[in-house]
Amino acid sequence: MVRSMTGYGRSSKIVEDTTVTVELKSVNHRFLDIAPKMPRFLLYLEEKVKKRLQPSFTRGRLEVFITVEGKALTKRTVKMDWDLLDQYITQLREAKARYGLVEEISVNVLTNLEDLFTIQELEEHEDRMESMILSCIDEACEHLVSMRVQEGDALRQDLRNRVETVVSIVDDLKSRRPIVVDETRERIKTKIEEYAQAALPQEDSRLLHEVGVLAEKGDIAEEITRLYSHTDQFITTLGLNDSIGRKLDFIVQEMNRETNTIGSKSTDSKISEWVVLLKSELEKIKEQVQNVE
Repeated sequence: MVRSMTGYGRSSKIVEDTTVTVELKSVNHRFLDIAPKMPRFLLYLEEKVKKRLQPSFTRGRLEVFITVEGKALTKRTVKMDWDLLDQYITQLREAKARYGLVEEISVNVLTNLEDLFTIQELEEHEDRMESMILSCIDEACEHLVSMRVQEGDALRQDLRNRVETVVSIVDDLKSRRPIVVDETRERIKTKIEEYAQAALPQEDSRLLHEVGVLAEKGDIAEEITRLYSHTDQFITTLGLNDSIGRKLDFIVQEMNRETNTIGSKSTDSKISEWVVLLKSELEKIKEQVQNVE
């Protein structure tokens, strides 16, 4: 099964005056990277959230947005850092004495010292809150997986079509190959004759063998065979019920390698034209494979 690494899922639940919303957004990534973003009072749930999602995904960057609105399950309280305040007062009094300041230390001065105050969000029903959040995560996860599967189906069809185009180009290369081999052999033979200023004797099998060896150095038969093998592997992999993105990427790299070798071996203009088309199609396949989980 082909699954895309991009998608979106959302779930929301309302209990009394509190609304919990979970949104999941996934994008391409080489590995699985889960990044929860939630209110500070929920940070203790971060590892539970990650473990809840890990079984459903193998690759992709997954951003988890958790929001809580309302007062039924949470409330806020202000806490004063008294030790820090004592230090501020001591230092301010010393400053007054040292510089002869006459102004009193006012409340306004203290309220501007933000480090003195922290706002805490206290949970009144921790178990109930956790249950709501994890339930929302499960539902949002189902929506996200469904979207990734749908996009994966479209990716699979597109990749299959493009690989079929690659096979068609390789078919053209295969049909052209014997012609190019004969032309290369004849061209080498002609150049040797021009250099020797005489026709090669038909009975000189050793010299003719050397001509054949030179011609075969530009032969692309092995590369064509491997390209057929790689395209078969690619299509087979598309049907696997597994995380296949990395394997597909490796196969495309191997196809590119064979294509580059063909381009460097051949001097035939028609083959060079098909190599350009092949590279273009393989580049499009490579871009699409980056979206596959």
